[in-house]
Amino acid sequence: MRKKVDILVIPLSKPLLIGVYENGKLVEKIASNEQSSDALPLLFEQLFEKYEIQALFYVNGPGRFMAIKVAYIFLRSLSILKNIPLYARDAFYFNNNAPIKAVGKLYFVKMQENIQTQKLETAPQTIFSLPDVLEYEAFGNDTAPLYKIGAV
Repeated sequence: MRKKVDILVIPLSKPLLIGVYENGKLVEKIASNEQSSDALPLLFEQLFEKYEIQALFYVNGPGRFMAIKVAYIFLRSLSILKNIPLYARDAFYFNNNAPIKAVGKLYFVKMQENIQTQKLETAPQTIFSLPDVLEYEAFGNDTAPLYKIGAV
């Protein structure tokens, strides 16, 4: 019998990060430097062979438009086709509220609950990480991508 798990996807930077959580605890980390569109189908094929997936969680932005879009479409499709609930959370939760690259010298920053852009002369390094414990109450049902600026 396959273990029942939840899956968290952080698609905003390289490497693409996937966490496998059993009873809310991280039991497996997967990192891929491939494009999300190439990596997600192959990785999820392996995950479905190994586990019974109960819920999907993902970081819905802000960040790289294409990575967000690909992850959302892929995970939303899985959610519908396999009747698995999908939840989302903004990226700042996974990088200690550090600025996130937008375009040029513009970076997304979070002030209280408001996400906006700011020009920064020095480019901060943004590192996302999988939490050791999945805090379910930190995620919401509004899974639409957070683009926050128009497409360039």
